[in-house]
Amino acid sequence: MYWQQRFNRKNPDEELEQLILQIRKEHKDFGYRRIYGKLQKQGIAVNHKKVQRIVQKLGVQVTSFTRKSRKYSSYKGKVGKVTPNRLRRRFGTSIPYQKITTDTSEFKYYEVDEKGRMAIKKLYLDPFMDLYNREIISYGISQNPSAVNIMNALNKAIEITADCKYRRTFHSDQGWTYQMKAYAHALEANRIYQSMSRKGNCHDNSVMENFFGIMKQEMYYGVVYYSYDELKSAIEEYIRYYNERRIKQSLNWMSPVEYRIWLNIA
Repeated sequence: MYWQQRFNRKNPDEELEQLILQIRKEHKDFGYRRIYGKLQKQGIAVNHKKVQRIVQKLGVQVTSFTRKSRKYSSYKGKVGKVTPNRLRRRFGTSIPYQKITTDTSEFKYYEVDEKGRMAIKKLYLDPFMDLYNREIISYGISQNPSAVNIMNALNKAIEITADCKYRRTFHSDQGWTYQMKAYAHALEANRIYQSMSRKGNCHDNSVMENFFGIMKQEMYYGVVYYSYDELKSAIEEYIRYYNERRIKQSLNWMSPVEYRIWLNIA
């Protein structure tokens, strides 16, 4: 009778399980921690360990794709002005638009010609991130490493951050585009400090490295793109998702945009 009663008993977590399944349907890359954060935002009091157990029971853990490939390097030696590392890994700030960081990352896609031969093509992403809330405030996408692409994204970032009450700092590595006179002059003209990582030290810009790693894991690795436009659209959609919907524990389980709006209201 004991076991019969247990088999006939209603699942006490049925409603919670349905909520978790719905969250995973909307956010395919949410692990149990972000699912827990989403439930907290909805006012549902539940222990994170219970969420973890249910995620494992339902078999909806995140499957991470990893793929080793050559890391793109824009370093071409000293071709222009190299500036000191002003940030010195002090990535935190309580002031919006005060500290901005940037880098370039390479993506690959495939094109099939008329004879059915497949060729590997490349796409380059140049985002500018606000270290205040990790929001991507501007970016450029091109088929080649392009000074014009970076300058357009830089000018947009300068315009967006213009109302900062404190002197701004724009950080990057020592890539050739960031050593250009046009890049340095644009910053000087707007009274912006230029900062660069030390040569060959990726940890000096680890925030951008981390963003690229998360991005590629969630929308690039394990997926094959067959045209420039397809990959470009996927990147643009992901950046919107990252800014507006991807919650972070460090931002009180809010997305970067939600956090910025919340603090402006508060």
